[in-house]
Amino acid sequence: MTVGASGLPRDAVPAAFDVGAKSYDRLVGANPGYHAHLRMSALRLRLPRDGAGLRLLDAGCGTGASTAALLAAAPLADIVAIDASSQMLAQAKAKDWPESVRFVHTTVEDMAEAGVQGPFDAILAAYLLRNVADQGRQLRAFRNMLAPGGTLAVHEYSVRDSVVARAIWNAVCWSIIIPLGKVTSGDATLYRHLWRSVSDFDGVAAFERRLRTAGFDGVRTEPMTGWQRDVVHTFLADVPTREGS
Repeated sequence: MTVGASGLPRDAVPAAFDVGAKSYDRLVGANPGYHAHLRMSALRLRLPRDGAGLRLLDAGCGTGASTAALLAAAPLADIVAIDASSQMLAQAKAKDWPESVRFVHTTVEDMAEAGVQGPFDAILAAYLLRNVADQGRQLRAFRNMLAPGGTLAVHEYSVRDSVVARAIWNAVCWSIIIPLGKVTSGDATLYRHLWRSVSDFDGVAAFERRLRTAGFDGVRTEPMTGWQRDVVHTFLADVPTREGS
């Protein structure tokens, strides 16, 4: 499968994740800070009471790392986790989860048809938005799925605003991620797509504008630590407690 100038076509992404699913946990486990950074983004949702009485959505759960981060931040919440890759979802479902966690195989665009509907008190979307064909439309859909006062956390790469971040990203991809992906899965297509899709994704300022255009308030961005500082970010955005507030 060929990765084009802007990465894989949207409808080819789940199949690429299917190929890499069995080795995915091993590969990301070699990434310093990967799981800790997901937990940081989940904690930045500032969910009260350990999540008691709250309903959360993990949009693009993959093999369940982001689901585990949400569960650690809000162990008493009900969590719905979705993914478009059947094999990534199979890896997630094979792990040990409480009954409060439910997995659904669906694209993010087709959640309603799969029975996944709001309102949710918070949504975590990790490494998802750059793989969505119409990001503005999806952000508006997330806003409509959130309860008044709810928060969206987008955990995502964004390097276009920083020459240093772009250089770090290119170096890490071509010296580590792509070769290691080839060794662990036998196919580097997914990881070449990762490099290209991140390179083409919005800069921080542009994505913050996109969130505001989608109707969110309180838009802010918080950094990660280590080599991923200025490479991966938590974008946070709130739904007003009432219209016009």
